[in-house]
Amino acid sequence: MEIKRQDYLQILKDSTGKTDLVKVLTGMRRTGKTTVMLQHLEYLRSTGISEDSICYIDLDIMAREVTAEELKGMLQPCLSHEGMHYILIDEIQDVVGWERIVAMLVARRDCDTYITGSNSRMMSSELSTKLSGRYMEVEILPLSFKEFVELHGGDIEKRFREYLYYGALPSMEPDRGERVCRAHAEGVYNTVMMKDIMSRISGKSDILNSICKFLFSNIRNITNAERISKELGISNDTVRKYLNFFIDAHLFYHAERYDVVGRKIFSSKGKYYATDLGMRNLHVTANELRDISASLENVVYFELVRRGYRVFVGSFRDQEIDFTAIRGDQVKYYQVSQTIMAEDTYNREVRPLKSIDDNYEKTILTMDKFGLGNDNGVNVVNLIDWLLERI
Repeated sequence: MEIKRQDYLQILKDSTGKTDLVKVLTGMRRTGKTTVMLQHLEYLRSTGISEDSICYIDLDIMAREVTAEELKGMLQPCLSHEGMHYILIDEIQDVVGWERIVAMLVARRDCDTYITGSNSRMMSSELSTKLSGRYMEVEILPLSFKEFVELHGGDIEKRFREYLYYGALPSMEPDRGERVCRAHAEGVYNTVMMKDIMSRISGKSDILNSICKFLFSNIRNITNAERISKELGISNDTVRKYLNFFIDAHLFYHAERYDVVGRKIFSSKGKYYATDLGMRNLHVTANELRDISASLENVVYFELVRRGYRVFVGSFRDQEIDFTAIRGDQVKYYQVSQTIMAEDTYNREVRPLKSIDDNYEKTILTMDKFGLGNDNGVNVVNLIDWLLERI
């Protein structure tokens, strides 16, 4: 069973027919890029576009690497027809010189082009260099909790526990049990490490894994390369290089630190959030698994990203604010706490929000079901209701 990834499909639908703009679907492996592309292919067919005008190529199933000339040959039967052409190429990044093929399609002005890619050869800096502004990047994330519930159904609270524990990859099947789910997460993790990271660098897997494990254990903590270097006894340059590869492979996302008072961004410090909690949970201790606070914060970060915000972590004077979310001229502040039933916890979470002297929306997200409402401009909202967009 699969669900329609409506937000992504709407973006592709809105850009259909723009021959001067390559639609690039990026994201970690197994987040559903191929599914989104195939669902868009169904949409194109539903509008009456003939099969002769459509060319879909899945390079991930090829037994060997394909050359640029071979790829050009695969496209030729479709391109030989007159009229608009709809070109969809899956996992194009391993074709050496792929950018020349895509540039050729753009130059023709009769090709509506879509491509997907998973690794560092498809990172934003590479795209901007090779496609020179002629592309639109659509980052495909794992399922939102709302999508997870739509896909699997059942008791909401049970599904939320599974969402935190097994992760949100579309191919994850929680009803198959823990052993199958953990084996699936481990397989995806190993594939990302081997195909998208180890194959691109000359490095030791034990160093990569130790840095990765540190990040998984510290998703709630402000950190940087210097701290990781000091903690693990690995050179600063090595840590920086590996952090970049983790981000390029979409294994982690980096949220920069933001000073609310000075409106300053500190890119050298921030937090690293795990794209998939299922993979994260393979590498943390039993005590870390029992404390779901870090997982809740991780979930909120990615939900805000899905909703189109640029998300920062930071502080207001000497007080912590979990997230400042900015979209256009809209700013929202969020605190995330498993429970705020204890008075001292509530005061700690609400104080920095009440101290901010502006009229932007301020929200505490909690697993609590009681004590919700508005406290002098601060919304106290149940986290699951917020994720399901019930409020």
